[in-house]
Amino acid sequence: MATPIYIIEETKLRRNLQLIADVAAKADIEVILAFKAFALWKTFPIFREYISSTTASSLSEARLAYEEFGAPAHTYSPAYTDEEFDQIARCSSHLTFNSLSQYERFHQRAHGVSLGLRINPEYSEVETLLYNPCAPGTRFGLTADRLPEQLPSDISGFHCHCHCESGADVFQRSLAHIEEKFSKWFPQLKWINFGGGHLMTRKDYDVELLVSLMQGFHQRYPWLKVILEPGSAFAWQTGPLVSHVVDIVEDHGIKTAILDVSFTCHMPDCLEMPYYPEVRGAVHGEEGYRLGGNSCLSGDFMGYWRFDHELEVGEEVIFEDMIHYTTVKTTMFNGITHPALGMLHQDGKFEILREFGYDDYKNRMD
Repeated sequence: MATPIYIIEETKLRRNLQLIADVAAKADIEVILAFKAFALWKTFPIFREYISSTTASSLSEARLAYEEFGAPAHTYSPAYTDEEFDQIARCSSHLTFNSLSQYERFHQRAHGVSLGLRINPEYSEVETLLYNPCAPGTRFGLTADRLPEQLPSDISGFHCHCHCESGADVFQRSLAHIEEKFSKWFPQLKWINFGGGHLMTRKDYDVELLVSLMQGFHQRYPWLKVILEPGSAFAWQTGPLVSHVVDIVEDHGIKTAILDVSFTCHMPDCLEMPYYPEVRGAVHGEEGYRLGGNSCLSGDFMGYWRFDHELEVGEEVIFEDMIHYTTVKTTMFNGITHPALGMLHQDGKFEILREFGYDDYKNRMD
């Protein structure tokens, strides 16, 4: 394969979708897809076999839900704008407001939509502050002391997000804080959305604990519909990014294999989170090759990986598990060739979903 490409594998995607559908049925909850982690809309017909709704955080995502997924979105935004709100409302079944001022400004324009408020339990075990929605000074949600004893009559739900690729044990501890601070308002509600970050398709995730937690929650609050909106869980371990070595350089004893992809452009989570991706056929360590992106950003590299042979120009370097978040966060910085999007179907047939070229780079700045 001559070009860099993201490859999503249908068999692995369906495996995740089936697990999620089984969890939803056993726990009597609704699990919906968060576009911020995965939005490859050409796969939506497959998703519709397992789930019925998605979550959006912008007008573009809400339109994608309504026009391509075929169902109105559960929408939350830190701040809606006058110019976009009416369009967002038309594409949404649920709308969550981040603040009471946003609610006051827009709620009368949300006709036929179930309204909610985002809450902040002031508890999160996410250690990387960039990804911690409950970090001190957060711009997300209302703490309990800011809520009125009687909620506005048209508020039907709470939305709470405090996880990031977390386990069920983390949810168990978070749930205790949420109930302690906010359960007195539950009798006024119809639904509660516990947000994303529930990585139920990871091998070590305790699915039975999640089911048990939700069954217990239903016993305590049987009138509340429960919604989870993970993103990573749907696309977790569903396919790689295939790159190629274009040169090998050395400085002060450091060998760098320069690739035809970029960490900053095509794998930004690796730098932001940060974490070391898994490279097929290689072991991450203190020796070996540093892998470098093909952009002019000095810090566009990661390392080191040991291969069982000397790398050569032209050979493939395959980054595992590069479908969730990565595909929605890519940029065309420096005009570097953007990886294509491909799908390996269950019958073994390979399909190119999208290729990118000069016009895509040029038209972004038209």
